[in-house]
Amino acid sequence: MKAARRVERRSPVNVLTLTPQTAVETAHCVVFGYHDLGYACIEALLQQGAPIAALFTHRDDPGEEIWWRSCAQLAAQFSVPVFTDEELGADWVAKLKSWHPAVIYSFNYRRLLPRQILECARIGAFNVHPSKLPAYRGRAPINWVLVNGERETGVTLHHMVARADAGDIVGQETVAIDDHDTALSLSRKITPLAAGLIARFHPLIVCARAPRYPQDLRSGSYFGRRTPADGRVDWNWPARRIFNLVRAVTHPYPGAFCMAAGRKLFIWAASIGAEHGCIGDSGQILARRVDGGVEVAVGDGSVVIHRAQFEGGVEAPAAETLAGPLIEATAKLV
Repeated sequence: MKAARRVERRSPVNVLTLTPQTAVETAHCVVFGYHDLGYACIEALLQQGAPIAALFTHRDDPGEEIWWRSCAQLAAQFSVPVFTDEELGADWVAKLKSWHPAVIYSFNYRRLLPRQILECARIGAFNVHPSKLPAYRGRAPINWVLVNGERETGVTLHHMVARADAGDIVGQETVAIDDHDTALSLSRKITPLAAGLIARFHPLIVCARAPRYPQDLRSGSYFGRRTPADGRVDWNWPARRIFNLVRAVTHPYPGAFCMAAGRKLFIWAASIGAEHGCIGDSGQILARRVDGGVEVAVGDGSVVIHRAQFEGGVEAPAAETLAGPLIEATAKLV
């Protein structure tokens, strides 16, 4: 990775008269970034020698399971100023304008940037969104594609406008979704593709030569923020729907859950026992398997729970967690 250069504030230049590398090295960027995807995309800019005037990021929430690399730490290594201000009012707009940024990037930043911020960038403002737009605009696309049982998704680099994830597309990559994928594994598939889009298109963006394709929002979809309560399992659902929910919200997310003997039970790993058929009453425990799994009847087919945990307890194989006379007496999950 190239060593960072000190960012000097200077007047805008005519990008059409510059070579791609000179354009990269003179086009100051302001980045709004967070999470592992943000880290990888910032790293891709630094590797090209792009001067980053500032990073706006979030403070880690101690209530979250933090598994990602820190954008703030990466920026600090390269003497990039880091700010964690959540409210970007008039004072920040004025300060951003004084920096004369050529490009503003948003990489997994959790707040919608106002139009006044976007308009500070001379060339434009761009976002990397972890879905294949216009599908799955909005929040938590990686979780939602798994909840909905999609077989592929992708990542999109696009122009930012006031409406979320609605700007013209610069470039996209596609990734297959396998049955063994969780939100974490799918995120790790998408992250290097996102960095690859920045490596490929940033030189074109700063030379004003990047492709631009309008989105057909009528053919897309929009999904909102997910909450821990959305992890509630309904045992009347078909087996695949329950399986998809479990893998969409398992570690490092809050987890799918139900109730067992009056206690909250988290389900961390599951598979499909039978895809179809009425095997028993929904939620009925059918069998405890020698591999530690517990098979449960559902609305259509059955699900095998492999790892589970009572609230306040320890995660363990499901047969171990669901042992004991109280569970044996009820033999049903709700």
